[in-house]
Amino acid sequence: MKAVIQRVSRASVTVDKKICGQINQGFLVLLGVGLEDTEDDCIRIADKLIKLRIFSDENGKINLSLKDVGGELLIVSQFTLYADCRKGNRPNFIQAGKPDVAERLYNFFTEYCKKSVPNVQTGIFGADMKVELLNDGPFTVILE
Repeated sequence: MKAVIQRVSRASVTVDKKICGQINQGFLVLLGVGLEDTEDDCIRIADKLIKLRIFSDENGKINLSLKDVGGELLIVSQFTLYADCRKGNRPNFIQAGKPDVAERLYNFFTEYCKKSVPNVQTGIFGADMKVELLNDGPFTVILE
């Protein structure tokens, strides 16, 4: 499982010209599911991202978590995180999870996050999505 976490001031995802998810301060999470990922991987990555202390405290130190700042989550499925570009110019996605398993784990991940974060928004799995964000920092972290 791979997660690209961007600290944002705001973010949204649009499908067919309709906003289907939007947040204010928090994390935009691009989530890729690999071939061998399990629910345990979802729990490990979700627990880590929820506890990440990458917001500034009153002294300007990177010391606060999502919960500390009342942050929100926007989780977007992103199988292209498993692109293998080592050979040729066209990426292959052999290591990306099969769509039915990936969707099940994406939904599990999202529901698990909702247990700790009051506002969790999502894109639409498998849809052609347009993602907009205002990256705060910029601050981007990759979890695997």
